[in-house]
Amino acid sequence: MAVTMADIQHLRKMTGAGMMDCKSALVEAEGDFDKAVEIIRKKGQAVAAKREDREASEGCVIAKTEEGHGAIVALQCETDFVAKNADFIALTEQILDVAMSNKPKSLDELLALPMKDSTVAELITDRIGATGEKMELGYYEYITAPTVVGYIHPGNKLATIVGFNKENVDENVSRDVAMQVAAMNPLAVTSDQISEELKEKEMEIARDKAREGGKPEHILDRIAEGSLQKFYKENTLMQQDYVKDSKLTIEEYIKENDKELTVTEFKRVSLNA
Repeated sequence: MAVTMADIQHLRKMTGAGMMDCKSALVEAEGDFDKAVEIIRKKGQAVAAKREDREASEGCVIAKTEEGHGAIVALQCETDFVAKNADFIALTEQILDVAMSNKPKSLDELLALPMKDSTVAELITDRIGATGEKMELGYYEYITAPTVVGYIHPGNKLATIVGFNKENVDENVSRDVAMQVAAMNPLAVTSDQISEELKEKEMEIARDKAREGGKPEHILDRIAEGSLQKFYKENTLMQQDYVKDSKLTIEEYIKENDKELTVTEFKRVSLNA
């Protein structure tokens, strides 16, 4: 049967597949759109199986916030060429919108959510068939707090979200803190959130270095404690030097604006490191 350009464009809009793939599927399905969609989906599954051992190290990382909730998703692929494609970025944005609307508690829950008469996972598989390279939803993070602000670094490879304990936080302050998280990659908000295992590991490393330097045993713990405080300074958000003014810590910068304001939580997703 004859396949019209309108039919091909309609199927392409439904599936995101290429024009020739849509035409072939419609011809094989004899114009039945449901069958054509299934043909394209099976092709995507076949391609996905073949590409399973490939590394999807490129991709698109974006964040969004609204009404005290924020989320980050990272849709990953094999090449930067696909990562920069408008359709790929649009799919990432659509998945993020699904996440914001439904507020799933895990990556698996997000993948199972309905999206365009399908699921998020199935649509990603369909797009694999259209592009011919591996794709996967590599990251999903979220925060709920009185105020949540997001930051997307230019290039869509890095994004952060930060939660605050109060509503109506100054936009400049909240954005500066989100950018601090992006730039300095802290491990936790405060030292209380650093695991005891990591603290002891840092202490032991400091003791070993001091021993190698010939320091006596009775002062090793004091040296290790000093090293741990330096570790906190470098790796906890509130104790880090503010990147725009190293005379202030992030905590001091925040308190200058509002003495009761603090960060409750943050998330950072990066495909670069």
